[in-house]
Amino acid sequence: MTPDDHASFDPAAAAAAATTAILADLAETGHRAVVVDSPPGAGKSTLVVRAAGDLVAGGERPIIVAQTNNQVDDLTVRLAETHPDMTIGRLSATGYTAPPSVEALANTVVATRVADLAGCRIVVGTSAKWATVRDTTFGWAILDESYQMRSDMLLQIVEQFDRGLFVGDPGQLDPFTVVGTERWIGLPHDPTRNGVTVMLDHNPGTPVHRLPVSWRLPATAAPTVSRAFYPFADFTAGTGEGVRALEFRAAGFGSTALDETLAMAFATGWALHELPRRHVPRTDGETIQAAADLAVRLLDRGAVATCERHRGGRVLDAGDIAIGVAHRDQADLVRAALARTGRLYAAHVAVDTANRLQGREFEVVIVVHPLSGRRDATTFHLETGRLCVLTSRHRQACIVVAREGITDLLDSQPSTEAVHLSVPAKFPDGWEANQVMMAMLEGHRVAA
Repeated sequence: MTPDDHASFDPAAAAAAATTAILADLAETGHRAVVVDSPPGAGKSTLVVRAAGDLVAGGERPIIVAQTNNQVDDLTVRLAETHPDMTIGRLSATGYTAPPSVEALANTVVATRVADLAGCRIVVGTSAKWATVRDTTFGWAILDESYQMRSDMLLQIVEQFDRGLFVGDPGQLDPFTVVGTERWIGLPHDPTRNGVTVMLDHNPGTPVHRLPVSWRLPATAAPTVSRAFYPFADFTAGTGEGVRALEFRAAGFGSTALDETLAMAFATGWALHELPRRHVPRTDGETIQAAADLAVRLLDRGAVATCERHRGGRVLDAGDIAIGVAHRDQADLVRAALARTGRLYAAHVAVDTANRLQGREFEVVIVVHPLSGRRDATTFHLETGRLCVLTSRHRQACIVVAREGITDLLDSQPSTEAVHLSVPAKFPDGWEANQVMMAMLEGHRVAA
């Protein structure tokens, strides 16, 4: 979308039109399922809450299926606050302990059995919990983050509802499994494929909608993320140029690479903090330390964020910052590096892998690039969903920390992934997505 196009584009109207079309298909009795593809931060949860309320108003008693307890808790809170006149059921496992945000809700009931939630108009639970429910059928199910659900899990719960609304982000990480999947690749009953894709394969007439606006990503990020990870589903930012901005209350401590990187990120929304070229293990201490130091320097200088929510500016705290990595041992090392700084706030900076950061939102995200310092480009490190998650969590700016040489690695490393019959090629692939991101970051590079 060109600047002139964006000037005449009304994101709120476009999002409202998309929602109206989705809700119209929900009311159409000829559809057994409806799919909604969403870019990062497009308001999936808002749509789920709205759709659930509309279904209840139409006489339905829908269930909501999410993939993690955190997702279920967040949806429970939003449903209860949006629909204070309804009783919301939170279906849980035996060992579940409700967080304070759920316990404080007056119109919410937590139970381990569906029978104990008979008075609830909407019942929310994880897919794993719903798979244990027997002999109960509902008219509608809303499946949130459905691209994270494996098809074998969908098969276990599909008989519990007549019609389903599948809402998810097709650019995010594929469903995770700890076992080898080679034996199923290419088979029509491959249980490791996501539930949406398998459902569409068997129901080709299912309507598919796409949300056109990301309310999370700023205008500096949406075009690149769209081009790199969503080439067939173009979307735009919900805010225009200049609506969001970052500045410091305190001056920099001399001319250092850290301050130059932060200045680049604050001015343009992106920065590549590039360390010298070197082949290193993934636990490379310099890269890990650089990511931690950037977070500390940002907070020490009192970063102030201005946006449509805080037009007068708001000082960022540690909870507004995330550091994203590819591996859990890297996350442990980043936490240790933050602890060594002696800052009391360090423990409140979110540090985690892409899998665990998926679905979350921060003002500034610092990313340790999965290919930094590597000799090879494996399927794991080239996974488009991993890089998509890491570079699409931010509302203001994203800083990528990496060693020089990623572009050369992408150009020289041949693909080692096996080709399987009956498996469509994934597009965009890891090479193309990474090249798009690196080409953009080249203009935002700061040599460390």
